[in-house]
Amino acid sequence: MLVLDTIEETRSACRALRRAGRLVGLVPTMGALHPGHLSLVRAAKAACDATVVSIFVNPTQFAPHEDLEKYPRAFAADRDALEREGVDILFAPAVAEMYPPGASTWVEVGGLSDRGEGAFRPGHFRGVATIVSKLFHIVGPSHAFFGQKDAAQLAVLRRMAADLNFDLEIVGCPTVREADGLAMSSRNKFLSPEERRQAAVIPRALRAACDLAAGGETRAPKLIDAMRSVMATEPQIHVEYVSAVDPGTLRDLDEMDGEAGGMLAIAALVGTTRLIDNVSLGRGLAGFAANPSARLPAGSPR
Repeated sequence: MLVLDTIEETRSACRALRRAGRLVGLVPTMGALHPGHLSLVRAAKAACDATVVSIFVNPTQFAPHEDLEKYPRAFAADRDALEREGVDILFAPAVAEMYPPGASTWVEVGGLSDRGEGAFRPGHFRGVATIVSKLFHIVGPSHAFFGQKDAAQLAVLRRMAADLNFDLEIVGCPTVREADGLAMSSRNKFLSPEERRQAAVIPRALRAACDLAAGGETRAPKLIDAMRSVMATEPQIHVEYVSAVDPGTLRDLDEMDGEAGGMLAIAALVGTTRLIDNVSLGRGLAGFAANPSARLPAGSPR
């Protein structure tokens, strides 16, 4: 595995791969890798001839009050895990490499960036879109792989790629979950044992709404009420939002179309740790059935 920290070296190595006729898959990460990240790596390896993973804790997607300084960093362990997975190139630049002095250009996706998750994190998706567009230009991938847990990010990046005519496919990969259904996240390690227990209410709330939807309920307010009712069983958790939206436009829905589906999403503070999760409805919840690792636990509290 090549471990590179400059744009010039990485661009040159990726150009050589493409000239050899190899499809290049890109997995952008901020490190502190867990099995969810590694599932993206495996998806990239299955679809492409060469896999590039980036590790870069992007400062421009953190607000001043957010956890940039304490965001977990474990470069040596991450590097070893990626080498075991057979990754071809690890790109791990410094902040000054990606944002040199005087840089003043931003990528902002109008409309989508201030809906849903974006409404609670102003400027977040501007930082995400800017750094991902830089990575696309540097690596030149045929495919880029992102987790469905960050569904709003997925919608923003798909719109950005379409609007800016990037010649690649953005692949959304299923959320990987712990045994109790909690979505894997680098931030989970911030949770105390009691907070970790409390956090499991988030997938239970999503499961409750899924159960209603599977029984034929299509009214978004009813599904939202079901999620809020379950979340209320852990009153220490501060719920930022519970929503039912179109997964492509992130607009609030009144009805969840049984075929096209919709997305149910939750964001909550468990202690000081902010967690997000979502599920997409449609095709009879086929997304869960097709991917056992993404299933939510049954037995939601009533």
